[in-house]
Amino acid sequence: MLAQLSLIPAATDTRYATHLLVLLPSAPSLAADCPHAELLTVVLARRGLKIDDLLKSPVAANRADGGLVVWAMLDFSQPTFALHTHIRKALQALLAEQPNTLSIAVFGDAAQRLRAAELAVYCAWLNGALLPATLQKDTRRALQKIELYGCDQQATFAALHAQAAGNLLCRELTVLAPNELTPTHYRQRIQSLAQENHWTVEEFDMSALRQMGAGAFVAVAQGSDIADAAIVHIAYRHAQATQTVALVGKGICFDTGGHNLKPSRGMYNMHTDMNGSAVALGILLAASQQNLAVNIDCWLAIAQNHISPTAFKQNDIVVALNGTTIEIVHTDAEGRMVLADTLTLASRAQPDLLVDFATLTGSMKSALGHRYAGILGNRNALLQRALVTGRETGERLCAFPLDEDYEAPLASKVADIKQCAADGEADHILAARFLLHFIEHDTPWLHVDLSTCRCPDGLGAVASEVTGFGVAWGLAMLQGQLS
Repeated sequence: MLAQLSLIPAATDTRYATHLLVLLPSAPSLAADCPHAELLTVVLARRGLKIDDLLKSPVAANRADGGLVVWAMLDFSQPTFALHTHIRKALQALLAEQPNTLSIAVFGDAAQRLRAAELAVYCAWLNGALLPATLQKDTRRALQKIELYGCDQQATFAALHAQAAGNLLCRELTVLAPNELTPTHYRQRIQSLAQENHWTVEEFDMSALRQMGAGAFVAVAQGSDIADAAIVHIAYRHAQATQTVALVGKGICFDTGGHNLKPSRGMYNMHTDMNGSAVALGILLAASQQNLAVNIDCWLAIAQNHISPTAFKQNDIVVALNGTTIEIVHTDAEGRMVLADTLTLASRAQPDLLVDFATLTGSMKSALGHRYAGILGNRNALLQRALVTGRETGERLCAFPLDEDYEAPLASKVADIKQCAADGEADHILAARFLLHFIEHDTPWLHVDLSTCRCPDGLGAVASEVTGFGVAWGLAMLQGQLS
């Protein structure tokens, strides 16, 4: 649940605020109307700081009446990611006290105040909410109310609220323990969300997938004791839509690695291997709450990768939904297998744009670390738009090549294609080349490899380790599709 927002046009009357964030535009001196300017001046002098040091690091102090104030200065020429990070760190001391109400005062001209307000309220919504935890005594308190001083443009915050709700849903699902979000539980949660948001849901369970010939998906899911895996299709429709976008998400609720069993260190946190599907759901929720005039088909590949006597194994040859025969090289490359059949289903509907999200390769994490996600696609103009959108939203992406000659290691003597290469070199590119074989009708396609799913010290606007990265970017890409 996100905190309620109250808008107070005047920015100066904050004397009763117990937890106050003051955001100032870059300036050589303090504005006369800066709240508690005298206290700030004293604190800066004590610490040997200058006014422009507030651009680098926020400053906090307690008032005589016990209220906590944090001041920060914003350079609006900085990229969104830097501004998000600066404000998130400014909020840290305030939210650490788990207040019921957070007050935010913004200063500058009208455009500066609106920009600061949007950034700060979004960060407060993301970090003031609680993520699921199983604690015998849960003393955590969620932020209940945000008082915004100095800005009264209500309309802009409704869209941000939807975006924050999508990010929160993504993180809530991703942090759930693997016994709390099995494919059965996940499918039940999707049905509940669909009822709440008037989506239609179609499920292709294991029986249906076998009959359809979706052998790539079935190969991964057949190792589970309970046959509860499914490809789930969720549809959002708008009466005035002229564009249809397909969102595809990898939803591996737990990944052991299969017969190529992961070591314990590599298996820890593999309940987050369904993050791609959670990103797609988060985008869908945000778009629905914004009532975006676009049709959305959300395709989620929900399964687990277990080791068992029935699990798929190296050198198996399986037949995908589109008839492609695949030689299995490594059972821990399961994500591209479940995505293969799911992408075929999604592209057969001939959407105007298809985007898939997946925590797909360790190779991408080796290339980029936790702070950028990798993106590949079959349209250069689309890739460029994706990169610009990443800079604008503060969810940064790095593009990788998809040239045909990269595919040489996937050549097989016994099948149409190998699932992956044995040596793993450039696996993030090989994985995308593999997926390209399952995109039908030359559908415009982007593949997002979510090396940013988890970042230990937070990322951009988000303080938690699980970031919800991709929701803001994906929502902006949908909005861009309408222009």
